[in-house]
Amino acid sequence: MPTIILTTIIAYFAVLFGIARWTGKRADNATFFTGNRRSPWYVVAFAMIGAAMSGVTYVSVPGMVAAQDFSYMQMVLGFTVGYVLIALVLIPLFYRHNLTSIYEYLKTRFGVISYRTGAWFFFISHLLGASVKFYLVCAVLQFLVCAPLHIPFVVNVAVSMALVCFYTQQGGVRTLIWTDSLKTLCLIVSVGMCIYYIATDAGADFSTALHTPIFFFDDVNDKQYFFKQFVAGIFILIAMTGLDQGMMQKGLSCKKPQESQKKMLGRAGLAKGGIF
Repeated sequence: MPTIILTTIIAYFAVLFGIARWTGKRADNATFFTGNRRSPWYVVAFAMIGAAMSGVTYVSVPGMVAAQDFSYMQMVLGFTVGYVLIALVLIPLFYRHNLTSIYEYLKTRFGVISYRTGAWFFFISHLLGASVKFYLVCAVLQFLVCAPLHIPFVVNVAVSMALVCFYTQQGGVRTLIWTDSLKTLCLIVSVGMCIYYIATDAGADFSTALHTPIFFFDDVNDKQYFFKQFVAGIFILIAMTGLDQGMMQKGLSCKKPQESQKKMLGRAGLAKGGIF
């Protein structure tokens, strides 16, 4: 089993580097940051599903559902409203100013200090977040692959980091869009397989999930209370997507603001359906 997993990982990275090499040909500064604003909106929308999730989401959300039923769907409804607000308010604003980085708006509106502060907050928060996600990936790899093959954890981390560094040198946002699309496809397939095999082993069916509580209106002091999670979902989505350079940069690679809005509203529909 460890050998099969390792072979799958190697094949996955080989495909990633192949995509990066293909999309990175003749890449210049405009290609790296905005993809020359030629990215199809439907590809960007599909790619952002995978970009919005990580191994932390994959592990933590099922645990949250196990502990708090399907109350998480209340927050998902808030995500839907957040996507609509981003599409109608932030995207036209960013395109109107022809931004490469969304934090350039802070420079225009409030001055260079605000611009640099926003950029540094983005850099530091993503550095910390990426560190946690990277550690989780290495920990899972160590448990499933490296430990059975007697590979030290330090070697696991060093090789993984080398692969990440090599990949980041490739063709910019256009590469990210297509590799995130691959990630999304793998994610959806793996989620479907997990649901099927777990439900089969547990002897459960879809009708069982329909009887699980979703909405909670009884106790306003309860952390699962509907409006707490609904409003939290709106602000979390705006902060993590609409005000995040990593997420919005893909949206700014679309040719027109209308296409970027369609992408974002498409994401709102997926969020309403429970797909992020």
